[in-house]
Amino acid sequence: MSSKNQLSQDQSQELLKVLKTRFEKNMARHKGISWDKVQEKLEANPNKLWSLDAMEETGGEPDVVEFDAKTGEYVFYDCSPESPKRRSLCYDRAALESRKEHKPKDSALDVAAAMGVEILTEEQYRELQTLGKFDTKTSSWVKTPDSIRQLGGAVFCDRRYDTVFMYHNGAESYYAARGFRALLRV
Repeated sequence: MSSKNQLSQDQSQELLKVLKTRFEKNMARHKGISWDKVQEKLEANPNKLWSLDAMEETGGEPDVVEFDAKTGEYVFYDCSPESPKRRSLCYDRAALESRKEHKPKDSALDVAAAMGVEILTEEQYRELQTLGKFDTKTSSWVKTPDSIRQLGGAVFCDRRYDTVFMYHNGAESYYAARGFRALLRV
């Protein structure tokens, strides 16, 4: 693991304080989960703390939403009210390279990979929406099925009219109000 993907001791402690405060303010997101066990897991995985910091620094407000008993992992999602500040991104590298003019600065999948996270699937996005109202003014790319991607498309979701919608666009499209929501397993 690269040392550039690690936080200093002070940065780690500051991030853990922020995450603990958010965890305690939003107990409905993680019923039956103990912060002490989450913190223990985080402290044992400094590369995961680095990824959570990347989520936090880009406005994602990561929080624990699940404990996966099969894998023994805690699952964090971006829980910011609107899509995090990683926006104006096309869907993936192929879409970015296909643009001839007015290319965005990057793609959602490349940014996620650089952060060490995944983007939510449609199912995960819908699960998140059971925990609150997210993306009422923005939208978020979600993992696109290969069958859609092979035809040049990509999918995104948002919440309007108190309903979660999934839409499609060309994968090369990008908008100031569309980003992506990250997932991290620890």
